[in-house]
Amino acid sequence: METELSTALGIEHAIFGFTPFPAVAAAISRAGGLGILGAVRYTAPGDLERDLDWMAAHTGDRPWGLDVVMPATTVQGVTETEVEAMIPEGHRRFVHETLARHGVPELADGEASGWRITGWMEEVARTQLDVAFGHPIRLLANALGSPPPDVIARAHEHGVRVAALAGSAHHARRHADAGIDLVVAQGYEAGGHTGEIATMVLTPEVVAAVDPLPVLAAGGIGSGEQIAAALALGAQGAWLGSLWLTTTEAELHSRALTEKLLAAGSGDTVRSRALTGKPARQLRTAWTDAWDGPEGPEPLPMPLQGLLVAEALTRIQRAETLPLLGTPVGQIVGRMTTERSVRAVMDDLTRGFARAVDRIDRAARRSAR
Repeated sequence: METELSTALGIEHAIFGFTPFPAVAAAISRAGGLGILGAVRYTAPGDLERDLDWMAAHTGDRPWGLDVVMPATTVQGVTETEVEAMIPEGHRRFVHETLARHGVPELADGEASGWRITGWMEEVARTQLDVAFGHPIRLLANALGSPPPDVIARAHEHGVRVAALAGSAHHARRHADAGIDLVVAQGYEAGGHTGEIATMVLTPEVVAAVDPLPVLAAGGIGSGEQIAAALALGAQGAWLGSLWLTTTEAELHSRALTEKLLAAGSGDTVRSRALTGKPARQLRTAWTDAWDGPEGPEPLPMPLQGLLVAEALTRIQRAETLPLLGTPVGQIVGRMTTERSVRAVMDDLTRGFARAVDRIDRAARRSAR
């Protein structure tokens, strides 16, 4: 499963696996793909340093990367406390009432409230980059568009390629103009932040818009056959995220959540602003229904919504309140029916790719007769 891009990066398979779990990212790289660790949950530089050291020690000298979240509009010169003070009291009351309606207990005295989505803040994201460039990362991806020009320049000084996710050909052209090295065409089907165009439509549009920059297809991809389709559309690889959530190396906070993912169908997700303030695909739950329903307040813009719901989501997770329990995940969740190792998933992807290529070859030979 080789392309010009995979060869340039020194990976065996053109599979780029995004995950918040170091063990999963390292296993993807060891299996011949390129594991990409999500940095958004790291608020303490020491924690990211520790996990990047671990990645370097457990990838067997295979290439790996890091994904950060740096919005085009960032909060500069304002502390987290000052930002949090902007949250309306009515929104706080809605969160309190929703949790009370479902009997979600308070956190115990002294119990940590879990990680907060602060990686979007300028000071946090740049601190993450200070740590990252001290490690042998090969790819830096930004989940919310092109990083600032100085970040791109700094990455290139370290010999690191820069990728940016795009939900339209227009966005992709802006990324190309900004000097990034590859574009991830992320379709509507993907988990997390997405645009409104499906992967099958988006990928060839982006390929044509930024040629000769390489493009990765993302969104709704969970089989080798789908990777073959992405390459047939002009992509030089596939970006997969949701598929790794139910691998045995994943460290989901809850067994109940794993069971919900394994039982979910492709129609059991929703694109909602309830999590971060930007449209993000996730499991549909009573929590997303409450925010998206007629009685729910308008979700706040990023970063306010993420700060507002951080403790509430931690309480839901700790209590395993099933009606409210969810996670960002794409429509490919319908294929995630069993727990398997990363290696088993990679083997299945490569076998599926080979089957698809064989079918295409047979069809081409018939057409040539």
